[in-house]
Amino acid sequence: MPYFDHNATAPLSPAAREAWLRAQDEAWHNPSSPTRAAARVRLRLDAARAQLAQFLGGEPGRIVFNSGATEGANSVLSHWARTLPPAERVAVSPTEHPCVIEAARAHFGEGRIAWLPVTRDGVVQVAEAEKLLSAGGATAVAVMAANNETGVLQPWAELAASCRRARVPFLCDATQWLGKLPGSGLGGAGWVIGSAHKFGGPKGVGFLQVAPGADNFCAQHGGAQEQGRRGGTENYPGVVAMLAALADAETTKVLFETERLRWRKNFERAVLAAVPGTVVVAAGAERLWNTVSLLLPHGEGERWVARLERRDFLVSTGAACATGKAGPSHVLAAMGLAADEARRALRVSAGWDTTEAGWLALAEALAAVAPEVPPAANVVQP
Repeated sequence: MPYFDHNATAPLSPAAREAWLRAQDEAWHNPSSPTRAAARVRLRLDAARAQLAQFLGGEPGRIVFNSGATEGANSVLSHWARTLPPAERVAVSPTEHPCVIEAARAHFGEGRIAWLPVTRDGVVQVAEAEKLLSAGGATAVAVMAANNETGVLQPWAELAASCRRARVPFLCDATQWLGKLPGSGLGGAGWVIGSAHKFGGPKGVGFLQVAPGADNFCAQHGGAQEQGRRGGTENYPGVVAMLAALADAETTKVLFETERLRWRKNFERAVLAAVPGTVVVAAGAERLWNTVSLLLPHGEGERWVARLERRDFLVSTGAACATGKAGPSHVLAAMGLAADEARRALRVSAGWDTTEAGWLALAEALAAVAPEVPPAANVVQP
């Protein structure tokens, strides 16, 4: 089936599958055991740590392997809540992934979150963040690299630099950036989190990059593993599979970004022509080459998803983690879209294996199912 939901999860890449199977055969031992075989696995784990640090442009000693970005976000926000001055606020972009927003609410409470203003395209303005920091309105900042719903790219490098100058910690969720764009430079972003399954690695594996100077960091229920920063048996097969997927993307795929960006733009033009009244969200912003958020002219997004699946096209209405929650997307709401507009949203997210013909076939399918989708319930059509 033509798959256009890569931002929810990407299929396991052949490189990751091969690396995982080899590790299960050759290095399945518990790295924390005292045997020589376990010591060899520890050496391999450290080599993977060094490889990831090289891709990010950071330091191996700051890499903590974990279960993914959700765990990473919770670990960082929990650490900030324990170590930042009492009653201080954290600045958070309102378009962040729920794993960051909910962790901020859990550890700081709504009253201690300073929501950063965003443009109509959902972009955090560096000047606004600097103004907040200079006024003492926040002592930490969390802004993602690329949005999972709209594909909008944030000025994370500039924000990280501003935070360094202000001497406040900065958290960058790089989950959607990695594997689609070069990871180089993220090593200097301070706290960074990522998940393997978004770029072809296995589920349940990810990483956290600890910010320089945070020598007192450890997960709230830490253990002796991961340099004393995270307890639990290290998942070496999962880690090496994650690194194989990332290496494959970094060395053989990200160089095709310009071509894939052209394909995405051609798709957008085709949809706008084939389904009159459709709007591309954040059309004027710099976005990921693989992601398009569409506001369809009528009908709830879920109805479009169902009709397209009958024609073997898999798409989404937005963040997979938000499926089942009441109300429209918090990302689109933060961008100023009305609830009735947000209900008509459809997210299309391609992968490196998606062809140009596949993009255009989806545009044709959207045109074909448009007459089948009734107007959204309780929405007055013009």
